[in-house]
Amino acid sequence: MELNLQGKVAVVTGASKGIGLHTALQLVKEGANVAICARNKSSLEEAKTIIKKETGKEVLAIVADVTKEEDCKRLIEETVKQFGKLNILVNNAGTSAAYSFEEVDTELWVADLNLKLFGAIHCSKYALPYLKEYGGSIVNVTASIAKTPSENSLPTTVSRSAGFALTKAMSKDLGKYNIRVNTVCIGLIRSRQIEEKWKREMPNSSWEEYSKEIGKSIPLGRIGETEEAAKVITFLVSDAASYVTGTSINIDGGSGGTL
Repeated sequence: MELNLQGKVAVVTGASKGIGLHTALQLVKEGANVAICARNKSSLEEAKTIIKKETGKEVLAIVADVTKEEDCKRLIEETVKQFGKLNILVNNAGTSAAYSFEEVDTELWVADLNLKLFGAIHCSKYALPYLKEYGGSIVNVTASIAKTPSENSLPTTVSRSAGFALTKAMSKDLGKYNIRVNTVCIGLIRSRQIEEKWKREMPNSSWEEYSKEIGKSIPLGRIGETEEAAKVITFLVSDAASYVTGTSINIDGGSGGTL
């Protein structure tokens, strides 16, 4: 299958680790020029080094906080200044915030919406003129649990649910410009947080053993790997998915309760 990403330019937010890092890595392997951003400079430089070591290619690393509109604008402008165009935007920045309704104060609501919803809105806003010129693709990274929110899942499930509506509405508005907008809904995927939990809860076990133990409630029987999510995202932004827009894909091993 030809993904046709040679010479394409991509921005990946929240790319210093996890799914963002592995998506950037996968895009570089497929021939794209990539800008990565995160708030922490040292972790961003570490990610840049990892990508260089694995691919032999440099990425543009930009320290930016997507909760700030001016940083979103600067992120896009610096990317276009470096590479001359923009074809792909992966709105991945986000953190886990899961509490009961009574525990969530106004400050936490605002912070979570600024990061997960308005970060995607503002990055997309400033990317739009360039995507309109060259055609392109946006992927909003959300969460499968937001389709069927459980107890103690706020504010994340609300922010991510808003991401579904944003994705669908943008796909309707931007299709006329040949801009595709999709979302991937993440389930239980390997991360530093999960690895720390593994070492704390089952220190004498291998990762495979821990993954299978935790994955007993998941149809595929294990925790997902970051590379698996990155490959789906890379497919969605590629020409191989040229007639796919306005949809969501669960990357959760079958654990979600809805399509």
